[in-house]
Amino acid sequence: MLAGRKYRLELTPEQAAMCEEFGNICRSVWNTALEQRREYRRRGAWMNYVPQAAELADAKREHQWLRAAPSHILQQTLKDLDKACRTHGTSKVRWRSKARWKPSFRFPAGNLITVERLNRKWGRAKLPKLGWVAFRRSRHLGGEIRSATVARRGGHWYISFLVEDGVLTPGHHAGTPVGIDRGVVAAVTTSTGDFHDREFVTGGERARYRRLQQRLARSKKGSANRRKTIAAMNRIMGRVTDRRADFCARTASRLTTGHSVVVLEDLRTRDMTASVKGTVEQPGRRVRQKAGLNRAILDKGWHRMELAVRNAARSTGTEVVLVNPAYTSQTCNRCWHVDAKSRKSQAAFECTACGHRDHADVNAAKNILSAAGHAVPACGDLAAGRSMKQEPAAPRGVPHQLALELVGIPPAPAVGRKSTLP
Repeated sequence: MLAGRKYRLELTPEQAAMCEEFGNICRSVWNTALEQRREYRRRGAWMNYVPQAAELADAKREHQWLRAAPSHILQQTLKDLDKACRTHGTSKVRWRSKARWKPSFRFPAGNLITVERLNRKWGRAKLPKLGWVAFRRSRHLGGEIRSATVARRGGHWYISFLVEDGVLTPGHHAGTPVGIDRGVVAAVTTSTGDFHDREFVTGGERARYRRLQQRLARSKKGSANRRKTIAAMNRIMGRVTDRRADFCARTASRLTTGHSVVVLEDLRTRDMTASVKGTVEQPGRRVRQKAGLNRAILDKGWHRMELAVRNAARSTGTEVVLVNPAYTSQTCNRCWHVDAKSRKSQAAFECTACGHRDHADVNAAKNILSAAGHAVPACGDLAAGRSMKQEPAAPRGVPHQLALELVGIPPAPAVGRKSTLP
């Protein structure tokens, strides 16, 4: 299967300047091609990769600055734009801003890349027009190189190799299914009663980041002090991002190693974290509360966790299932009664119909698992007021499902949408 290997580069000043120039050229090509596509759409016509690649070759003959970058990374930029426009629509694809976009470019031809090991800690790679670049060899490459992406983050340059490691996805997993509820207090809660969470930013980092935000608000746009302030803020957020990525990878590895099916809610995180829209005449309601909720959701990394689970599932053969998230936190897992008043607080759940008590997140995780068509045990959980007895048996001669319907318990929800990953 295809796997990624990311390393930190140690570039010379000349190589760093070339990488910065390559990134700026790719950004210009992206923005120019996107504007051309939008103009064609306004006229009712269509523009795709093939004519734009031909026009790029003509533009390189006229403009000297386009020749500085390798041709195949510019062509790859057009391919990425074509894929983005076909997936999301031309009008929804974003511009690459000079101030906000992080420079990156991809070498799509793996046969043009040579990697050598220097010693136990260091290696080097030969890239077109960049020559030999040294990188911190933190792990074995372990496969045939298909492509390489160079990107800058937090003041450092990194290279990511896409390799074919030859590993096949297992066809069978002996574990049990598990439901996952993602929250703002505990990042991950499982239907078995396990909680996975950690702090991604320390108190000192939070205070320093706030002071840097105040300094940024008082600095002049385009000044050297403003650039230094932004660099310091990026260093802090870079450490926070690394901790979040490490937590998601470790948690996803535990979940996919021990369970054959991982059931998640089909959450649209981008829509959930959108700001409250309003007008001058009728401004949005509870804007500050919504902003706090958005920060909490983004801090816990809901979407990153889903991506980590999908990636880890490729190596273990675990099946990833997405279900409808509607009413999972308001439904009693024992009697299936839906009532918003059953959730007394963030952590307490007490059914208003049958009196069943459970941790609110654990109850939601069990509902998520049940929504995928997997049975949840009737005993053995960690609920404080839960009986250890099994469900009462059906009367003799009456099917068990019919007996549940007679006492007012509906059948379990239908199976959710399954992952299409290989």
